[in-house]
Amino acid sequence: MQNIVAGKEKRKIPYLDTLAFLVLLITFFGYIGIKMGISNMFSTIMATAYQLLVDTVLYIMAIAVLAGAFGKLATEFGLVKILNKIFSPLMRPLYSLPGVASLGIITTYLSDNPAIISLAKDDEYISYFEEYETPCLCNLGTAFGMGLIVTTFMIGLGYFKEAVVGNLGAIIGSIVSVRIMAYRTRKAMGVSKATVEKNSYKRDLSDTLIERSEGSFFERFLTAFLEGGKLGVDIGLSIIPGVLVICTIIMILTFGPLDPSIGYQGEAFEGVGLLPKIGELIAPASKVLFGFERPEAIAFPITALGAVGAALSLVPNFLKNGIIGSNEIAVFTAMGMCWSGFLSTHVAMLDALGHRKLIGKAIGSHTIGGIIAGISAHYILVLINSLSKLF
Repeated sequence: MQNIVAGKEKRKIPYLDTLAFLVLLITFFGYIGIKMGISNMFSTIMATAYQLLVDTVLYIMAIAVLAGAFGKLATEFGLVKILNKIFSPLMRPLYSLPGVASLGIITTYLSDNPAIISLAKDDEYISYFEEYETPCLCNLGTAFGMGLIVTTFMIGLGYFKEAVVGNLGAIIGSIVSVRIMAYRTRKAMGVSKATVEKNSYKRDLSDTLIERSEGSFFERFLTAFLEGGKLGVDIGLSIIPGVLVICTIIMILTFGPLDPSIGYQGEAFEGVGLLPKIGELIAPASKVLFGFERPEAIAFPITALGAVGAALSLVPNFLKNGIIGSNEIAVFTAMGMCWSGFLSTHVAMLDALGHRKLIGKAIGSHTIGGIIAGISAHYILVLINSLSKLF
């Protein structure tokens, strides 16, 4: 037996990961360098990253600070408790989860995906869930992560109606994602029939799971405001790597030279225009499903898979270049909020929940949910616009 194992180890190709990385690196930079020129390529990369940092990251950070302050104030003065009471009775019919799962929606909407893990680690909170339901918290939390920041960002650009429609689309996508995940986990974990809810929304856990500070109203207000703003700064700092790395790559693959008659000049936001060519291949499908008018728009959902903060960084330039309009804003809000960079968080979140073996099922379910979110936002907006013309 040992000889067989030793034989298998000998047949393993040494430095396979290194070779794969070198091939990928040479292919990527070789393709861009040939198209743009080596000096222009590096100049564009640095200039694009700098412009994203100054013009976009700081703007998103400002939104994150304000949203974080509001979220902390909502927690401190009981708004979260009220929202939890309102939404708890809807959780079983919509998501097939206990009513206390609504607390996970609210906390992640006000902050980020991993916020639901702190709830799941609370023994009292998790006791309301059946064993097969706990992995679904990963999909539920991710579908609403950074929701307030995404929504505020789009509203700040002047698209209130589209942001609201996007939220509706994200809710629909979250229901699809969680229900598919619940079906698959029930099947995988050996539960053959639905279980009875354990008195889940007869008791309010928000008082025991959410800490409140002491002092006068003004002291509590000021403390919550500053602590929430500090959390927003942390979120803003955490998105910098994703924005600068992922978004720089996406923009280089999306745009062409600023002035085609002159060619590449090494300026910010120049690129090789590869993604639009790929987008043209799926343009008929993206037009029907999401209403995208331009193939470049596909860059947003692709980026949102890894980092929604980086995806948001694409929006101002897309608007400036006339690539997107109100429909795309609604779809971007829905897909950005629902996917919320889940490929970069799902593994760690499920690992923290103790269900690493279900990663593939969670990712598959959430991919479908995000697509449904985009489709829903598009057709809801089409319906609203059609009704507004009639009336």
